[in-house]
Amino acid sequence: MHSDGPLVVAHRGSSFLLAEHTLAAYEKALTEGADGLECDVRLTRDGHLVCVHDRRLERVSNGRGAVSDRSLDDLHSLDFGGWKVDLPESADDLIAAARDRDYRQPIVDDDKIRDAQRRVLTFDRLLELFVDSSRRVQLYVETKHPTRWGGLVEQRLVASLRRFGLVPDRATPEVASSPVVVMSFSPMAVRRLRELAPSLPAVLLFDGLPRLYREGTLPFGATIAGPGVHVLRSRPRFAERIHAAGNQLYVWTVDEPEDMEFVMDLGANMIATNRPARLLSHLERVV
Repeated sequence: MHSDGPLVVAHRGSSFLLAEHTLAAYEKALTEGADGLECDVRLTRDGHLVCVHDRRLERVSNGRGAVSDRSLDDLHSLDFGGWKVDLPESADDLIAAARDRDYRQPIVDDDKIRDAQRRVLTFDRLLELFVDSSRRVQLYVETKHPTRWGGLVEQRLVASLRRFGLVPDRATPEVASSPVVVMSFSPMAVRRLRELAPSLPAVLLFDGLPRLYREGTLPFGATIAGPGVHVLRSRPRFAERIHAAGNQLYVWTVDEPEDMEFVMDLGANMIATNRPARLLSHLERVV
């Protein structure tokens, strides 16, 4: 893991190139040199954690309905990668494809590769990839709320992390030294995570900026603020206040060079991007 400058976190894997939350997207992020892998987790009807962002299936698969209404076997029957087209969407993307040398990979017939590109990814399978990595990276895990399962999501998440030996006995002084960082937009979920696994750093994510947090203070359990880049565009001084309060700054989702430069100037500690190779190149950290 890189020690100087912001950490590069692959948002749902290398998800500009490959279908988000697929094993192939995370494998690609590792080969590109990302410092961290980011995922969202949801519970299936039969209690399995899967890496899916949306509450419903329509955008990311050929299925319909809520993830929480389907069993893991049901989800395994769906295609979670076919929606990702193989052709660039614009001239700029075509240029980016040439620069990245590997655009959205075509779906192939080999069963192993096909599964990696199209099969729903369980959280346990992602953890296997993570712990088997040949270099040290971090895992950033977001629990999605509201959900019918409430706090059971956090309980299952921490249980899985403990089973893989990823919950340290005590907190490390540096966030970058922790194997896992947990996140949520829900202050209550952050509190639950802190109570279940006090040694893991926690991010409170922001899609807007409630008045309560504008001076840089965070609720119990959170030591990292996680605003979207659009939040910082409207309130750039928030970054200064977060650091002045002794907290760190995780910014999402930063794909364009002008946004990369902007959040770096604000002192972002961690930057989530769909395009880790582009951000690493911008940081002059080409693998």
